[in-house]
This record gives sequence, C-alpha cells and structure tokens, in this order.
Amino acid sequence: MFNFFKRGTNRPQLPYTTEVHCHILPGIDDGARDVAHSISLIHQMKEWGVKKIVATPHVTEASFENTPQTIDAAQAQLRQEIDLDELGLTLCYSAEYRLDDNFLGILERGEMIPMPGNHILIENSYLQPFWDIKSLIFNLQMKGYSPILAHPERYAYYYQEKEIYKELHEQGCEFQINILSLAGYYNKHAKEVAEWLISKQMVDYLGSDLHNRNHVMCIDKYLSGRDFSKHMRNIALKNDYL
Repeated sequence: MFNFFKRGTNRPQLPYTTEVHCHILPGIDDGARDVAHSISLIHQMKEWGVKKIVATPHVTEASFENTPQTIDAAQAQLRQEIDLDELGLTLCYSAEYRLDDNFLGILERGEMIPMPGNHILIENSYLQPFWDIKSLIFNLQMKGYSPILAHPERYAYYYQEKEIYKELHEQGCEFQINILSLAGYYNKHAKEVAEWLISKQMVDYLGSDLHNRNHVMCIDKYLSGRDFSKHMRNIALKNDYL
C-alpha cells in the first residue's frame, strides 16, 4: 500500500519518488518557459514526494528538434540557479521522442539520450500512429534499448482497436500513463482507457507530464480525491527502479 501523505502533514504524495515524464527544463519545448518557471515546478514535485527527476523534453520534427546539446545547455542553465543537493533532489535528463523521420535519423546516427537502464520514452503523433511501430520497437530492442510508450491512453485511433495495446505490451514495450489522464484533465475517453489499462495490468509507469501551473492544480486536486486511491489499488509501478 502506498503512503500517500507526508509523515506529520496532510500534503498529498505521488505514488512514486522517481518522475519519468516531465517538461521542466527551461525554454526548449512547450513546458517551462524560463528558469523561474522550472524552479517553481521542481519545488512542486518535491512537495509531492519526488526525489529523482528524469526530465523529458520533446524531440519532435519541425517543432522541437532538440539535440543532446540543446537539452544539456538547458539543464546546465537550470543548475546554475537552483541547489538540487540542498533540496535533496537528483536531476537527470532524457527526452520524449516523437516517432517520426527525425527520430529515425537520431536512431541511425546513434544520438539517443536514454533514461537510466537504457529506457527510451517514445510517443506517437496524436493524429495517426507510426506506420510500423512494431518493427520500430523490435529495432530499438535489438539495439539494446527498452522502449516505454508515453501516454498510450491518449491515442484516440487505438480506442476501437484495443488489441494493439496487448500486442505492443506483450512485445515488451512498456506503458507509461499520465496522472493527468486519470484526473480527467484531457477528456473522459483518455481517463476511461487509462483505467482500462490499469484493469488489464498493462501500466508500468505513471508520469505527471508536467508542463505548467494548470497541470499542478489538476494533479493536486486529483491526489486529494477519491479516484486516486481507487486507481492505485491494483497497480504495480516500476518508476522507482529507474
């Protein structure tokens, strides 16, 4: 059973101490716009009980074509303005990789930034799935990576073909669902599919996908509500093994 509250306080806690999906590096995607915003989000995650943050800025063709250099520069800028040791936090970075032609080039050139354990966070477009996702997952595995599909509950084109979830998961692609989905932030369908994935024991990781203050307020409300404890009853998370 998870300890949802800090000892001696009534602050709601996340059901993990390692955050695997967030956009808190300053100025390089649609998350934190500057260092001050980054620091605010980091302090919030600490209040939720997070001890280790894996920052995952977008790497997306034509919009956020981040590189190891741009991501490292953003985290270096952040570290100049915040004492993470004093906060008792560990920060490392990877990326949230959109499955597109840009990603295929990154993979071919060997420019991936894996998470601890050689995990790679990947995402589909919201408009259409990657044309051969099973072969790509197999290719990643053959190169020694462990793919994690970000927020599978948000891909509406899978809703009428739920067998794809089972096929991908059985192939060894782990799933990370968003707390915001469980909170109903996006829409009722994303919440329903996230709950269905929990019921089928296909959820390996939870992530905040934290971008901004609106996300903070939604997650805070969810962690204090009835749905939270109900959702966590039958879920075994791997976050803290990273």
